[in-house]
Amino acid sequence: MNQPIQIYNTLSRTKEKFQPINPPFVGMYVCGPTVYGEPHLGHARPAITFDLIFRYLKYAGYKVRYVRNITDVGHLENDADEGEDKIEKKARLEKLEPMEVAQFYTNSYHEAMRLLNVLPPSIEPKASGHIIEQMDIVKKILDAGFAYISNGSVYFNVKKYSETHQYGKLSGRVLDDLLANTRELDGQDEKQNPYDFALWKKASPEHIMRWKSPWSDGFPGWHLECSAMSAKYLGEHFDIHGGGMDLMFPHHESEIAQSVAANRVEPCNYWVHNNMITINGQKMGKSLNNFINLAEFFSGKHPLLTQAYSPMTIRFFILQAHYRGTLDFSNEALQAAEKAYKRLLTAYNILLKIVPAQQTDAELAQFIPAFAAKCHEAMNDDFNSPILIANLFETTRWINGLNENKFSINKTDLDAFTHTFHTFMFDILGLTNETAADTTLTTEGLMDLILSIRQQAKTNKDFATSDKIRDELKKLNITIKDTKDGATWNME
Repeated sequence: MNQPIQIYNTLSRTKEKFQPINPPFVGMYVCGPTVYGEPHLGHARPAITFDLIFRYLKYAGYKVRYVRNITDVGHLENDADEGEDKIEKKARLEKLEPMEVAQFYTNSYHEAMRLLNVLPPSIEPKASGHIIEQMDIVKKILDAGFAYISNGSVYFNVKKYSETHQYGKLSGRVLDDLLANTRELDGQDEKQNPYDFALWKKASPEHIMRWKSPWSDGFPGWHLECSAMSAKYLGEHFDIHGGGMDLMFPHHESEIAQSVAANRVEPCNYWVHNNMITINGQKMGKSLNNFINLAEFFSGKHPLLTQAYSPMTIRFFILQAHYRGTLDFSNEALQAAEKAYKRLLTAYNILLKIVPAQQTDAELAQFIPAFAAKCHEAMNDDFNSPILIANLFETTRWINGLNENKFSINKTDLDAFTHTFHTFMFDILGLTNETAADTTLTTEGLMDLILSIRQQAKTNKDFATSDKIRDELKKLNITIKDTKDGATWNME
């Protein structure tokens, strides 16, 4: 790959040549979910976007430390530092411990990511496990004069910070506009200005999740966790910080201010934001009550769905749009994605069955290296997955022609062709061959049925039939092992 990777930096609003601070090492921090509900399609887009970037950077030879956090404390009902903690509210409604809620939905999120073939991050820290680090940042910001204590809470002084720094440069907000457009809310009289944000909140008597601090028994502000955990695992200045576009303000804007105030350095070189998934032009999310859980997509059990959609259909649907572009949900769009994805799978599975000839047709011989170059070019252009997918579709004419004996290809070229297709479709786009997966599931289902029949024979004391099933399976290199919990099987 001779071309450098171009990456769009939200801060500069331009594409820039990607230059890691300490190559070949790359530090990437991405804001993960707040775990108070089932993961939905809005969670899938950032996970898949940064999984694509993670995969390609590793493919390009970088050693990537990918940190994606779990928010399990401090995220209040609104961004003005008021309201109930989202996880505590869920715990109160369901009569559970807050950490019980957080663990349950963390498990749900992990399962959804597994089904979507999203690689696990290198490190997945939780906000509740880094309270000490967050307190240390609060102390630094107070010592630097950019925060104040009010009634046991600590607030970042945006006006003071703006005297020497540009608050709002990531999102394009202007301080005077913030002052004019930020409404006063009940309970905010302890702030010097309504746009100041909490670094530490004094806990009300009924608040469950609380920690002792020099200022009060309380909990950290939502924005603080990412500054603390990114600095701990990637250093005070690292390469890429990512997340959804909805986090740009106030979350990421506040992160910049906190990091500069505490560490005197910008947190990262590149800010990368994926755009939103919408339904009828509205952002999909819990706050708007128009979201569809990923489990509902997989089962088809939701009023807005006309059928079930496989995890790979969802992944393909997200990847067919550039991560910075909007993506509007409809059953028609998902059905089109499903059809396109299956068409690519069919082409790949045909390619695997092609028998090589002695020589390759001249035009095809030129296409194969050009195909590889165009795939690299697409990914080097700000991880342009829709162009990459279009390049994959270009191969179908050649693959169908080979299948119909209209063209010939030698083994060397066939191996190169197959390798490029496999690399970009499965290793980089992260799609899986669901046809092969379906075969595996069918095998498992058949074995479950066979073992059930064998168990029934044993229950009926028909040991001849039981032993015959075991012995016949042995001839197929399938070993049965009887345990106290039932029989298991494995292929030798």
